[in-house]
Amino acid sequence: MAILTQVRDPRVQRVTVTSVEMDPDMRAATVHVSVMGSQSQQELAIRGLTSSAGFLQACVADRIETRYIPKLKFALDGGVKKSLEIARMLDAVLPSAATEAAAEAAAKAVAEAGMPPDPGTAGAEAASERAGDRGRDQTARGQDPKEKA
Repeated sequence: MAILTQVRDPRVQRVTVTSVEMDPDMRAATVHVSVMGSQSQQELAIRGLTSSAGFLQACVADRIETRYIPKLKFALDGGVKKSLEIARMLDAVLPSAATEAAAEAAAKAVAEAGMPPDPGTAGAEAASERAGDRGRDQTARGQDPKEKA
C-alpha cells in the first residue's frame, strides 16, 4: 500500500505487486511487480522503485517485528502482460461466449415464435439442414437434386 500512497517518485506509476519471495534467512526479499505501459515506462518504474527501496524498507520495519529488516529488490513480472496477450489471441481465434449466447437466444426465440429462421442469424444452420434434407429426399426418390423439376 505504501507504493501507491506514500512513494512520491513520479516514475512509479501503474505498479501492481504480484508476489514477494523471501530468502530463507529473511534478510532479502524480491518484490515482483507488474507495470502497465511501454517497455520504457516499465524500466522507469523499476528504477523509481529501486531508488525508493530504503523508504519502503522503513515502512516494512514499522509493520513487522523481526531481527532483520529484509533488503528489498524489485523485479518485473511479465506474467500479467503475457496473460492479457494470450486472452487477446484467444478472443481473436475463438468465438466469444457473448456471441454464442446471443446466437442461442436468437435461435430459441425464433423456435418459440414459430417463425422461419432468418438466414443471417443462428437459424441459418437449420435452413441449410432443411435444404440438405430435401436433396436427400429427392435422391431417395431417384431424382437428381441438381435438376430442377
